Amino acid sequence: MVNTLNPSFVTGSSWKPDLFKGKVAFITGGAGTICRVQAEALILLGCKVAIVGRDAQKTAEVCDELNQLDPEKGAAGSKALSLCNIDVRNYDQMVSAVKQTVSVYGRIDFVICGAAGNFICDLTNLSANAFKTVIDIDLIGSYNTIKATFDELYKSRGSIIFVSATFHYYGVPFQSHVGAAKAGIDALSQAIAVEWGPLGIRSNCIAPGAISGTEGFKRLTLKEHRENLENNKSNGGKATNPLVGKIPLGRLGTTKDIAEATVFLFSPSASYITGTVTVVDGGMWHLGTIFGDKMYPDMLKEKMKLPTRDLDHKL
Repeated sequence: MVNTLNPSFVTGSSWKPDLFKGKVAFITGGAGTICRVQAEALILLGCKVAIVGRDAQKTAEVCDELNQLDPEKGAAGSKALSLCNIDVRNYDQMVSAVKQTVSVYGRIDFVICGAAGNFICDLTNLSANAFKTVIDIDLIGSYNTIKATFDELYKSRGSIIFVSATFHYYGVPFQSHVGAAKAGIDALSQAIAVEWGPLGIRSNCIAPGAISGTEGFKRLTLKEHRENLENNKSNGGKATNPLVGKIPLGRLGTTKDIAEATVFLFSPSASYITGTVTVVDGGMWHLGTIFGDKMYPDMLKEKMKLPTRDLDHKL
């Protein structure tokens, strides 16, 4: 994957150059699609980033690409630090990653908890290990991250962003595992906002919707939604893509949309904002998801493989 953003993100945006000069961000999930572009935006605005990842090769490659965004010519490797072979589920490894970051960059001002796992599965077929794995990566991993970075955030009066979701705002089939994990993350963020607010630390969540080009979009959408992704409307105002038709703003989200929200929440403009969830989904969650629309209840019945009469009774 090449960089999504370029210097025009600064020259053509609302953000001033060097907005985050001298700042350092610690990012889990930074080798993925959404958090990687969050890192791009921060770098372009003067921030240095430490990317935490389990896959050594992928994490190193992402950091090499991120360093190409460095506006300081000749300062190869100065803006992105690769912290590979680090599992967010292991607290000791997270402590080690924080120490490496501080050793190289001297501080941590921002933390993005973005490591996550998800897939489509109904609860009947969801194994105990699969459920636990999602909770461990998303929720326990987020706890380990903010616990390990606390001392540095306290010194810098820093800010945290958790990457959440909208799957726990109502009952969403096929997403019980991630819904439970993200509900926990929202609660964790709000508790931190209250407990660490007096220390000058802010904590907020960003809840992305359907973001095109991401791994999550590929995993969580049907084939019909990945085809014909034109955002224009035709046929008397009806969206050409069935998924786009469920989004009030009439288009899929982009990783840049998430990056813009990230910059705002970390910026001085949001200095009085903490304990919130910023939903970046074009209004989609208000109309429900494809899981409850296209996949319910027929696909659910098929996946559960229970006698139809029994399932009809239970539903």
